Amino acid sequence: MQKRHLDPQRYFNEQAASTQKYVLPFIESNKKIDNALNILEIGCGEAGNLKPFLDLGCNCTGVDLSISKIEKGKTYYAAHPKVKNLRLISEDIYKTKDFHSQFDVVIIRDVIEHIHDQDKFLRLLKDLLTPTALVFIAFPPWQSPFGGHQQVCDNKLLSLLPYFHLLPIPLYKAVLKSFGESESKIEGLLEIKETGISLERFEALALKNEYPVLLKTLYLINPNYEVKFGLKPRLLNKILSKIPYFRNYFCTCGYYLLGRS
Repeated sequence: MQKRHLDPQRYFNEQAASTQKYVLPFIESNKKIDNALNILEIGCGEAGNLKPFLDLGCNCTGVDLSISKIEKGKTYYAAHPKVKNLRLISEDIYKTKDFHSQFDVVIIRDVIEHIHDQDKFLRLLKDLLTPTALVFIAFPPWQSPFGGHQQVCDNKLLSLLPYFHLLPIPLYKAVLKSFGESESKIEGLLEIKETGISLERFEALALKNEYPVLLKTLYLINPNYEVKFGLKPRLLNKILSKIPYFRNYFCTCGYYLLGRS
């Protein structure tokens, strides 16, 4: 496991910096972000992605299942001059009340690949949106080099080893166990193997649930890698990006901006 995964404050700062530089402009290509907007992040963790929006005076809401992450987020924002515009809620998004037709922008960043029944999730999401809302979704395709999130492995070699998450489940589990990963870590990684999503499946679900794709960018080098590893983002080759299925093995992140039909 990399040191950054053990430092929530560092992770918070990385999220805020990457969102400021890449996510905010991506959304603003279709909607001006100002203090009149209501922003929701689902699976927000400590809510670092919300900081650039809060800085602009937006009304921001973050929802996450983890009580500890939400509490850390509240601590990080305690001194923010616009903290009164922020709500951080530890709750299951399916059980959250009073969100009907409330949000102008919804952020789902590095989250959808962890969700069971993504079709159900996208159906639920529509009920939270205003008529002109936008949905920003970013995720690594399952088949990408680190689509299994193996970077969280405690074993250093496994945390740097690409593609081995694509092994059949029995072999994948055996490798994790033989390198000393804990039962809880193995269980979490196997769950990601179950919920991982490809670009094609995501686009098919967006079409099925009537979310028009307003903007799409596929990256060879994820924008997150700039603040994490000092690597400049690079787009996936235009020809490669148009080859279904094969492109998943080279795309480290897909940025999507969805509208509401």
